[in-house]
Amino acid sequence: MKRLSLILFALLLVQAQAAAQFPGMPRVNRDSLNALTNADFAQMLSQLGIKEVRPGRDPNSNDPSVAPNYDEYKANPYLYYPDPLTTFAGKKVTTAKQWRKVRRPELVKVFEDEIYGRVPDNVPAVRWEVVKEEKVDMEGIPCIRRDLAGVVDNSACPSISVSIQAQVTWPEAAKGPVPVIMEFGFIMGSGFRFPAMPGRPQTKSWQQQVVERGWAAAVISTGSVQADGGHGLRQGIIGLTNKGQYRKPTDWGVLRAWAWGASKLLDYFEAEPRFDATKVAIEGVSRNGKAALVTMAFDERFAAGLIASAGEGGSSPWRRDCGESLGNLANAGEYHWMAGNFIKYGADPLTENDLPIDQHEFIALCAPRLCLISSGTWDADKWQDLLGMFMATVKATPVYELLGEKGMNTDLYPGTDVGIMEGRLAFRQHNGGHESSPNWPYFLDLFDRFVVKDGK
Repeated sequence: MKRLSLILFALLLVQAQAAAQFPGMPRVNRDSLNALTNADFAQMLSQLGIKEVRPGRDPNSNDPSVAPNYDEYKANPYLYYPDPLTTFAGKKVTTAKQWRKVRRPELVKVFEDEIYGRVPDNVPAVRWEVVKEEKVDMEGIPCIRRDLAGVVDNSACPSISVSIQAQVTWPEAAKGPVPVIMEFGFIMGSGFRFPAMPGRPQTKSWQQQVVERGWAAAVISTGSVQADGGHGLRQGIIGLTNKGQYRKPTDWGVLRAWAWGASKLLDYFEAEPRFDATKVAIEGVSRNGKAALVTMAFDERFAAGLIASAGEGGSSPWRRDCGESLGNLANAGEYHWMAGNFIKYGADPLTENDLPIDQHEFIALCAPRLCLISSGTWDADKWQDLLGMFMATVKATPVYELLGEKGMNTDLYPGTDVGIMEGRLAFRQHNGGHESSPNWPYFLDLFDRFVVKDGK
C-alpha cells in the first residue's frame, strides 16, 4: 500500500506540473493512449516476427506462474554470468588498454543493439535558451535560478516539436566554475518542498544540500524529451528523428532518449564558463534511476552517478528471478524503455539466459568513475530486487580494480544503513522507501571526495 501511495503521489505531481505549464492542454483519453501503445507494440512484434510475448510478473496475483518470486532459494536459476573481463572471442582482458580499446567498445555495441537502442546519426541540433532567470532564497542562501529550454531543430519534420525543459540553481556567491549535480525529475516552483514521509521528519531537499556546498543543482524534465509510454514513440525526440514513423528494432528506446537529453544539457554546461562540466553528476530514482545508469554508461563525460532503486533494466541482473522480470519490460507496459530487439528475449524460444550480456557489465561501463548504487529497504524495494542490485555491483568490481579503483571489498550483503563506500564503485541500502533522499548526503560526500577534491 505504501508503494502504491508513492506512485499515486508521483502521478499527481506530474499532473499538477503539466497543468501549471500547459493550462490549456486538454486531458488525454486513456483509451486513446492504450490504443496507440497497442498499435505500436503490435507493429514492432510484426517487424521481429514475434506472435506472442511471455507475461511478466504480476505483484497482485496469487497464481504462482505469474506472481513474483521473493524466495532466495529460487532466485538464481542461472548459474553462469558473463565475465566482464572476457571478450566475446574468449580472450581475457588483463590491461586497462584492452578494456578501453576492445572490451568496452564491444559491450557498448551489444547493449545498444540488444537492450537500449542506438542514438541515430541524424538527431537534430539543440539550441539552448534562457527562459527566465531570477534570484531565489534557498533557506538563507541567496541563489540564482535559471529556467532553460533546449529547442530542437525540427526543420526536417515541422509537425513535431521538442523543447527540453531544464532548470539550474547555484549560489549567488559561488566563485569560479561550479560542479553540477543533475537529476532526472520534476521542475517545481520556488519554495516547493516534498512533504515528509509518514513517521519521518522533514529533511532538506537535495537541491538545498547541493547549494550549501557551493555547487549547482540542475533538473531535467524527462517528459519534455520523450513521453514515458509506447503511445509517444512517434512523437518526442524519437518521433522527430524518425519523422513520425515507427521505430526499427535497433532504434533507441525512451531510456536512451532521456539519457540523450541529459547529454545535451551537459553540452550546455560545457559552453557556460560558470559551470565546471568536468564535474557533473547524474541522479535518478526507479525508471529515472535506470535512465541515470544509461546516461553514465554511454556518456563518459559524466563524472559520477547516484543510481537509486533502478531494478530491472537498470542495476539488477536479468538472470535473477526476484520481483520484476524481463517479461515485464518486454510487454506493452514497459517495452518503450528499450530497443525493439530486446523484446525477443521475452518470447520463446529465447530467455534471459540467451542475453550475451548482463547488467553487472553495464555498471562496469561506468568505470572508473564514481557510481553509487542505492536501494531502499526490503518492503519498499523488493520488486526492484535489492539483493540483485548488490550482486551486480559486486560483479562489476573487477573492472574497477583493473582500472586502479576500489569497488566492493566483500560479497556479503552489508544490511540496512551500512554502506560499502571505500571506492568509486559503492553500494548503500538506506532505511527508507523507494527513493534516494536518505542516501543523498552520502553521495554528496563521495562526490566531494572523489570528484571535487580529487579532480579525477
